[in-house]
Amino acid sequence: MNRPYSQTRAAFQRARKVMPLGVSSNFRYAGDDTMVVARGEGPYIWDMDGNRYIDYRLAYGPVILGHGDKRVSDRIIQQLGMGNLYAHTHPLEIEVAERIARMCPGVDKVRLSNSGTEATMHATRLARAYTNRDGIIKLEGAYHGNHDYVLWSTANMPLGSGGSPRSPVAVAQSSGIPHEIRGMLYVARFNDFEGMERLVKDKGGNVAAMIIEPMLGNSACIMPEPGYLEHLCKLCDDHGIVLIFDEVKTGFRIANGGATEYFGVKADLYTFAKALGNGYPVAAIGGRKEVMDTIAFGQVVHGGTYCGNAVGTAAAAAVLEALETTPVLENIQKRGKRLMKGIGDILTEHGLPYFMTGHPAMFGLMFGPKTEKPKEFRDVIKGNFKMYDMFGEYMRDLGVDVEGDFREPFFLSEAHTDSVIDETLNIVNDAAKLTKQNYRP
Repeated sequence: MNRPYSQTRAAFQRARKVMPLGVSSNFRYAGDDTMVVARGEGPYIWDMDGNRYIDYRLAYGPVILGHGDKRVSDRIIQQLGMGNLYAHTHPLEIEVAERIARMCPGVDKVRLSNSGTEATMHATRLARAYTNRDGIIKLEGAYHGNHDYVLWSTANMPLGSGGSPRSPVAVAQSSGIPHEIRGMLYVARFNDFEGMERLVKDKGGNVAAMIIEPMLGNSACIMPEPGYLEHLCKLCDDHGIVLIFDEVKTGFRIANGGATEYFGVKADLYTFAKALGNGYPVAAIGGRKEVMDTIAFGQVVHGGTYCGNAVGTAAAAAVLEALETTPVLENIQKRGKRLMKGIGDILTEHGLPYFMTGHPAMFGLMFGPKTEKPKEFRDVIKGNFKMYDMFGEYMRDLGVDVEGDFREPFFLSEAHTDSVIDETLNIVNDAAKLTKQNYRP
């Protein structure tokens, strides 16, 4: 724990002079301890002082194969000699769309985009055009990107700010969002069967789309209760609402065919990003032909200069080929299960109250005071932030990079081998021991 940080901190001070908070995304800011990373390789990253970390943040989920994976970089290098962007469709776009449609049940047609935010923005527009309605239903604690229509009631909302559990209110997560949008947004609680049914029966005639994370990725990876996704699907079908599965996190991570393959429930539209490109900017919207064909020239606009750029699609083609032809996700799942069990055994041994939930490829770890199974965001927000922050700080100082906020998952890549899991568990044991010794309520 005597690592040098002088070069990293000096680089961050340079950044602060020319960038708000010294970062390009608010989520990367960690005060004076904000990290500046020099490089990544496989399951590791190195800061400016040469300190190595086992990476379980993986850029918030995209790096499914490992940093600098040769299969991806070789495909990109091959393409670069032929250019990156044209005012025309190119073969890699077609290949990626074909692979997504083949791999993902419920996806008939695909449009490519550049980020998860873009994908969810265009998906909600498409749903509004298809239904001729304006309203959107979202769930407390879910994050669907940085555009104004969905940046409400995310996992960053303070405890007690969401109103009654029976009638949640939409909480804007940023200044600069027009107040009028609140009138087009309806908020429900995850795993609340009756609450969603009341909301849909009351407001369904005004609702274009219900956008959900099939598992609540930004709230410690809460899983849906048995029958919950089926319940939402039926409500949407009965009331003519477009069901959007936001699979920016779960897509090409929890199963080759995403949440529909894993949970067995189909949506009308899907949004993909993150693991699709192993760290390169690429995203996609897919879904039923009837809904997707609402996109038409002079009718519904979807587009962007960089949509389907060759570097992003080359990365996506390489990732999808690896998933289709090799047991990438099976390997990740085996190691993730082992990591989850090992962490649980260690925390139990040291008497630290905890709960883990989610999928072995992306899972949440919460500390007490309560350790009952969390079913919704309001359960998660009651977790022990102080204890987890101390544990996370020890983990980083010992060489494992985890998010300092337990609402964000642990992510695994194919590069996290059994020996990497062994090293991680040794560090978890040391961090747990230090936390037990030094934590004071």
